[in-house]
Amino acid sequence: MDLPVALDLGREALLTALLVAGPVLAAGVIVGVLISLIQTVTQIQDQTFALVPKIVAMFAAAGFFVPWVANQLIAYARTMLSGGY
Repeated sequence: MDLPVALDLGREALLTALLVAGPVLAAGVIVGVLISLIQTVTQIQDQTFALVPKIVAMFAAAGFFVPWVANQLIAYARTMLSGGY
């Protein structure tokens, strides 16, 4: 394996990792911004008030996106194992 192939493999691995983690992280960010807005409006500054909804939203997003994530990971694994890189 030469250097350009190794770099392409690394790039594909990072891109797949970002693609797979994206929906869960996006759910956490969206809920975090909404909770921060609510905290600003109501002047409630409790840390657990922000943490628990984000965790619940991220678990819900992870559960919702499991089929899509599995398909992405299977496609990546097939590409790597078949030598189609």
